[in-house]
Amino acid sequence: MAMPSFIFFIWISILCRNCFLCDELDAETAFSTGGQADFRFESAKPSRYLLYEVNPGEGFNLRRDVYIRMANLVKFLNDDELWTLVLPPWNRLYHWRSAVKQSQIPWSTFFDPKSLQRYIPVMEFSEFLNATEGRQIDEVYYLQGYKEGWKDGKWEEKMDERDCIEQNSFVEDIDGSWLWWFWDFPNVTAKNFKCISIQAQSTYLKKFLISTVHARSVFLVRAETLIHGSFSEWSREFWTARRSMRFAKHLRRIGDSFRSAYLNSTDTEDKTALKDDWRRMKRKHGVAIGGPYVAVHLRRRDFLYSHKEDIPSLAGAAQQIEKVLVELDLRKVFVATDAPDDEFEELRGHLLPYEVYRYVAPEDVLAKYMDGGVAIVDQWICTHARHFIGTAVSTFSFRIHEEREILGFSSEATFNCFCPDDKPGCDQPSKWVAIYD
Repeated sequence: MAMPSFIFFIWISILCRNCFLCDELDAETAFSTGGQADFRFESAKPSRYLLYEVNPGEGFNLRRDVYIRMANLVKFLNDDELWTLVLPPWNRLYHWRSAVKQSQIPWSTFFDPKSLQRYIPVMEFSEFLNATEGRQIDEVYYLQGYKEGWKDGKWEEKMDERDCIEQNSFVEDIDGSWLWWFWDFPNVTAKNFKCISIQAQSTYLKKFLISTVHARSVFLVRAETLIHGSFSEWSREFWTARRSMRFAKHLRRIGDSFRSAYLNSTDTEDKTALKDDWRRMKRKHGVAIGGPYVAVHLRRRDFLYSHKEDIPSLAGAAQQIEKVLVELDLRKVFVATDAPDDEFEELRGHLLPYEVYRYVAPEDVLAKYMDGGVAIVDQWICTHARHFIGTAVSTFSFRIHEEREILGFSSEATFNCFCPDDKPGCDQPSKWVAIYD
């Protein structure tokens, strides 16, 4: 006898009650409504929480890379017990120079939380405070290297509790708790604090966190100390976590509107439409065509002295852009750059009579989404171009490479960078090819 539909629905609900991420259940099969599932359910066992923070001097795009390392650690932890990754709030970074207030910014401002949840359990720091009593984090581990460096010049995975090598901002209070700024959230403390010397990939911590540490909440400070290791950009695990990091829909809409209004670019014509669920989207190289424009990321400011050997003059950059425009028979250029206005206008002058565009956020957009949101709009527009030229060794350009890989652009149209004027045949970026399940 066929099972009545309402009984089947109840049976499925009971089955999933104790499951946080039920990837093995296809929502379109289980529910006749066809609604999109994010696979989030209540857990019978309380979650443990992993918090992390990155060196304050690191930029937006390196921090995104550290997220992938932490996400894969949590993914492996969840093979044995339930862990949730607590996302560190965003605050003003070195490159965020506008006058708008930029503090305690939730990840949902920049990224799609539902998309992140399809890979691992995540929550905002404010949600963590609401979910735990006392506003106290159980264990803080300040990650550092070894004072003596590598033994005999050989690198091996290891970790040890050590005295702190460098000064840090954790202070022990008179009651034994530990104070820190905790992203300016009030009345937050830590119960215990230790310095750990470590050289290892992020997943090396799994055994330590499950077998040695029994605290419910663990905070890893200076998480960039951990490396990808076996789960680098050449691995399936890296790309699965990376694909889950979709930009927030409101930022994608802004970028899409700009593409349509100024660059004659739409997802239908460009063959760049996204599926709602990234897990069901696996593109082959060359499927995406891109809009009828060339996009470039031209890094200036600090690169003029820190990487002057890697970047061209404005006239040299214009020559390289024009060469591609002629080859592809295109007339429009989109420029993502940190250059001041006078340098942008100089570049535009070198490129006459071509049409040169950049995105300038209206005041209300800047106030609402801040510099990080504006940077994402820039990256989103660059991602959809027919051809992209980036800046060597810039993580901003690296993230665009990854987005274009996910959309299915050819490697030839993606992995390109400007050459300095005196090295016209400079080495081009390594091709990080997306790896699927």
